[in-house]
Amino acid sequence: MRRCVRLPGQPCKPLHGNRSCTRSVGYGLLCLLAIAAGCGTAGDESPGGALSAGTTDATGVAADPAVPIVLTDVTAEAGIRFTHNTGAFGEKYLPETLGAGAIWLDANGDGRQDLLLVNSTDWPGRGAGTPPALYRNDGGWSFTDVTRGSGLDDPIYGIGGAAADYDNDGHVDLYLTALGPNRLYKGAGDGTFDDVTSVAGVGDPGFSTSALWFDHDRDGHLDLFVANYVEWTAETDLFCTLDGETKSYCTPESYSGQSATLYRNRGDGTFEDVTAASGVGTPSAKALGVVMLDTDADGWMDLFVANDTQPNQLFRNRGDGTFEDIAVTAAVAFSETGVARAGMGADAADYDDSGLPGLVIGNFSNEMLALYHNEGNGLFIDEAPRSPLGRATLLTLTFGCFFFDADLDGQLDIFAANGHVADDVGRVQTRVSHAQRPQLFRNLGGGRFEEVTGSGGGLATPLVGRGAAYADADGDGDLDVVVTANGGAPRLLRNDTAGQGVLRVELVGTAANRDGIGARVEVTAAGETRWRRVRTGSSYASQSELPVSFGLGGAARVDAVRVVWPGGGVDEAGPLEANRRITIEEGAGIVDAGPIER
Repeated sequence: MRRCVRLPGQPCKPLHGNRSCTRSVGYGLLCLLAIAAGCGTAGDESPGGALSAGTTDATGVAADPAVPIVLTDVTAEAGIRFTHNTGAFGEKYLPETLGAGAIWLDANGDGRQDLLLVNSTDWPGRGAGTPPALYRNDGGWSFTDVTRGSGLDDPIYGIGGAAADYDNDGHVDLYLTALGPNRLYKGAGDGTFDDVTSVAGVGDPGFSTSALWFDHDRDGHLDLFVANYVEWTAETDLFCTLDGETKSYCTPESYSGQSATLYRNRGDGTFEDVTAASGVGTPSAKALGVVMLDTDADGWMDLFVANDTQPNQLFRNRGDGTFEDIAVTAAVAFSETGVARAGMGADAADYDDSGLPGLVIGNFSNEMLALYHNEGNGLFIDEAPRSPLGRATLLTLTFGCFFFDADLDGQLDIFAANGHVADDVGRVQTRVSHAQRPQLFRNLGGGRFEEVTGSGGGLATPLVGRGAAYADADGDGDLDVVVTANGGAPRLLRNDTAGQGVLRVELVGTAANRDGIGARVEVTAAGETRWRRVRTGSSYASQSELPVSFGLGGAARVDAVRVVWPGGGVDEAGPLEANRRITIEEGAGIVDAGPIER
């Protein structure tokens, strides 16, 4: 049974089309489902509830207790004092539900990962405006707000962004997405930035969400992909309601979609819009997340785009400047029941040591995370519906999500930042809340994941989670996490998991782009070879650090390191002791190295 509320002058329609009660309740909650008896197959699990470490999963295999994962909330200790401003003043504008992202970047070139927190702002005529916040990493878990004077203190209605050295001058640059126009800031290398949007020609005027830098044509210059959402303005905002009287946030299905934009880097500081010529133009798309991957291991970077209530897209790079959307034939466009889900964030990595990248996708509540295994024959299979991972995420609404090795055992775990878009969702779904706690899923091997609550308090408290990203913020080798909150304060989580071995690799391209984005880094230790991709973007509206980390478990040494650069060149190094950081320059091998104190 379902009840729908009509929009003035519009027919009654449920948010996600004619789907059954076991599927999504709907983004804007225009279609209310009778849930007295409960929907889906969540059993007795509460939102975010799951098995704990040391129990047995659905396959009957005992979970590996391994090293307890400890994520400690150090937000206040680190000096992060930031509150995301949605600009909300009671009108329930759709953009207020989406922000905001977080970006790790070395803004001043001192080797430490600084933190950029994207901010939205007051609506016109409602206030003075709120800029993003740039926090300089001073070491020792001390961060200083250096926004003023950085060149980033101009308020925009920001959503997310991506950082990379697009002009190969050795300094990181920053692109911020917004409810148009977007901004491109050229970095000076000292923590300051200049707005070069107009000169570069990348001020996308749309409703932009996530973005990434990648070299789609392998000419050594980073191109820019911008994910766009829907056609919305305050003047065209619709009235949507739960009770026929009070306004609620509308579904994105109430608005037309917007095509993503692909900008080709000319190499002279300017960009060319090649959206139509490249084949990525899709006016019906409603993109929230994007991740780069080489789905078929042909050396050309492909793109996966997570769309909200529209089919996902998988753009295969043909190698001639054009892309082909193969999402339907690859089986990642729809759910296993053939329905377009409300996709939020996404990430790609070889999570099961198959040699090929799989996908994790954050979806709406009652849709669960998607975990796609790459079969290697052009087909992906979603393993979540028949796993503890799926059951544990059925009721959560996941925005930011990513693969990372939380315990440095060599296997990639999954982090999910959760939070609903409707602040009044509890009125119609008693088992779903606005604020939801983040989740961490330990990789048990063989494609199996199990939720662990961790200790240190970092995962215990609910928040309206949005962006999420990781970095080795304190230089001790393990990966720390930042989670942003819509309309609230972010959470900085220090990884205090007991030390295991690690190797950190940073790249400097010469023929390839200077950051080595798109390079494949392989590490062999204890008879096993694992690989990581140097990437920007991923998760939701956020970006993790560019250096790649390899957890070595108890291995005392690395036998070999191999880097395959975007142009096909190869550098090799090793053997090396564990707990080292190295910098590899294209064509020169290791040019810098040092110990990591674990």
